Amino acid sequence: MPLRPLALEALCEPDLEQKLAKVSTLKAQAATLSIVPELRLPELAALPGRPARPELIDPAKVPQRSVHTREGRAALVHAICHIEFNAINLALDAIWRFADMPEDFYRDWLRVAIEEAYHFKLLHDHLRTQLGHTYGDFPAHDGLWAMCEKTKADITARMALVPRTLEARGLDATPLIQNKLRQVATPDALAACDILDIILRDEIGHVAIGNRWYGWLCQRQGLEPVAHYRALVRQYGAPRLKGPFNTAARRQAGFSAEELAELAHPDAR
Repeated sequence: MPLRPLALEALCEPDLEQKLAKVSTLKAQAATLSIVPELRLPELAALPGRPARPELIDPAKVPQRSVHTREGRAALVHAICHIEFNAINLALDAIWRFADMPEDFYRDWLRVAIEEAYHFKLLHDHLRTQLGHTYGDFPAHDGLWAMCEKTKADITARMALVPRTLEARGLDATPLIQNKLRQVATPDALAACDILDIILRDEIGHVAIGNRWYGWLCQRQGLEPVAHYRALVRQYGAPRLKGPFNTAARRQAGFSAEELAELAHPDAR
């Protein structure tokens, strides 16, 4: 079976459980799936497939809630759940959308889709069993997918601005979130910290995949990666990154010493 059309099928699936089931099938069949890099699949209007809820609102209008209340912790877990749901779709989109890449590119993003689905399940189970809510109970924003749409015609911009910019923010945010939850120290808060340990470990690998393919694409196009990244940030209106930064995790994910120094001193370039 060819991987890329199956990834598109999973991406288009609006039913949550069916989408997860399709990714699970891809995982089970991974060793036997064929890669057809030159295959160009038709652009579809209604992407990604997703359930009717959560309601998607402007990021500035998403309510801020305290983690010291059960409802606040539920909203926090729901927000991370939503990020992981979007991350499944982002990985599936990378597989079907971009033709003529090495086979390892498609295998890498299949791994990401499988791991993001696992993260979503961990968080959703926690949300249901520990906090009495399900995915869709709180409003959310669509910032991650919006950048996916902006970069759909430029694979180099996609690799630069989704995994190694927006998703890399999770490397910085996760320890801060864990510190807040540990201060609460309720059983559900500590259990959420354990789940975030798993997610942080895997997300380092996902950001590394983005770094790997961004570097590969820059080399193929004769581009200087750091300078071209700055140009892409301006062109696509990517958010300016703010510290504190998880320098150790970013280094593990493949950011260069020059990039890390620029994060620490953004006005010195």
